[in-house]
Amino acid sequence: MLVKLFGAAVQGIDATIVTIEVNCSRGIKFYLVGLPDSAVKESHERIVSALQVNGYKFPARQIVVNMAPADIRKEGASYDLPLAIGILAANETISSEHLADYLIIGELSLDGSLQPIKGALPIAIAARQQGFKGIILPQQNASEAAVVNNLDVYGVERITEVIDFLNGTRILQPTIVNTREEFYKHQSIFPFDFAEVKGQENVKRALEVAAAGGHNVLLIGAPGSGKSMMAKRLPSILPPLSLGESLETTKIHSVAGKLKKGSSLIATRPFRSPHHTISQVAMVGGGATPQPGEISLAHNGVLFLDELPEFSRSVLEVLRQPLEDHRITISRAKYSLEYPANFQLIASMNPCPCGYYNHPTRNCVCSPGQVQRYLNKISGPLLDRIDIQIEIVPVPFEEISKITPGESSACIRERVIRARQIQAQRFANEPGIYSNAQMTPKLLHLYAQPDAAGLELLRNAMNRLNLSARAYDRILKVSRTIADLEGSNEIRPAHLAEAISYRNLDRENWAG
Repeated sequence: MLVKLFGAAVQGIDATIVTIEVNCSRGIKFYLVGLPDSAVKESHERIVSALQVNGYKFPARQIVVNMAPADIRKEGASYDLPLAIGILAANETISSEHLADYLIIGELSLDGSLQPIKGALPIAIAARQQGFKGIILPQQNASEAAVVNNLDVYGVERITEVIDFLNGTRILQPTIVNTREEFYKHQSIFPFDFAEVKGQENVKRALEVAAAGGHNVLLIGAPGSGKSMMAKRLPSILPPLSLGESLETTKIHSVAGKLKKGSSLIATRPFRSPHHTISQVAMVGGGATPQPGEISLAHNGVLFLDELPEFSRSVLEVLRQPLEDHRITISRAKYSLEYPANFQLIASMNPCPCGYYNHPTRNCVCSPGQVQRYLNKISGPLLDRIDIQIEIVPVPFEEISKITPGESSACIRERVIRARQIQAQRFANEPGIYSNAQMTPKLLHLYAQPDAAGLELLRNAMNRLNLSARAYDRILKVSRTIADLEGSNEIRPAHLAEAISYRNLDRENWAG
């Protein structure tokens, strides 16, 4: 008997429906075709054991399984459940009447229990788009898939539940998630708060400006001055995710298998902090089994690179194109995938090899040449994409010992949201432009043109401080954000002066 049922293959962050055809006839052989990988081929042993443990016999007949479309490689163990159900249906052990109504996906254990899969959310989205009545998948993935409305999501723990459901002897209750309630309930829950930071008011201000305008930041300071502590608190002042951004972010983490058990939508902006030994593939994505990289896992959030000069130069250089295009295309001989990568880069570094250049109380033992060589590990083109460079000095004892908490993240976040709303109105007719950091030279001329006094200040600053030419546009973008935070339509000299103070590494005499 020939039966058809449906699974799914994940490509990039989207899913493609896979038609599984099973034909059971006279003979004793088992054939599995349709470009399966080793994990799919090994499903035979898992299916045999799962059926035997639960009182079913693997048919002693010739079984041919075809997985279409045949030009898409089928990877992973998530086809175990649909293959097992298809084999039983082709042998007329279970009813095949309702197989076409459901997309079935899941990995089998030897005892017939189901293991969680990757990519449940994009698979559920594809099932709804293709008009399926529902989806049957492991219980651990049910909350994630139930985010998709107009689709019955049945979470099951064992293969026997699926068999009984298709035979009509068991009623499964669909998993229901109030998407909006779950989403908005967790939007303001953060593990870190700026109220815990003592002193460092200038750095807090710089990060507030960065959050308001979507600017990339480089923090420079001695060991223990608070660079990592400040960076970890940046997500708490960024604007909340929209439902669309949350859905896209959740899809990426679902495909990568990074979602926590029983979770649904990601409600807060992601914060990724890879170690400096990371490889190019781990940073941008790809590999033998394609996976999103760190820059895609940081999509709509923050990518924090601690000890920036310690990263491989080749790893840092691959960041240049995603920082501009907000997407990364992975092209290999056998596949070409595109992952979103719209992240805010926050980097930190010591000012020199010993870490104490410009320290107020400790002496630096590095020569000017050593300091310059250390800074030269970061290429000019990458530095060109960082709008704010702020130097951090250690907090004195008087500030650390204060009992009074600082300004909370919630208060700072309110100002950031107001500034982002101004930018949303300003760029409403500019596709792909959402913040001041993304302004083109044309938009800079329209919205960030200083007056005569401001131009004179900028000219004097560039001459006296020996600022590089690339600092000019960055200063205008940051000053536009500072003006937005104050609700000002014009860029005043005070806004420009603050923006100029955020260009430490552009000063030719900074490293001596």
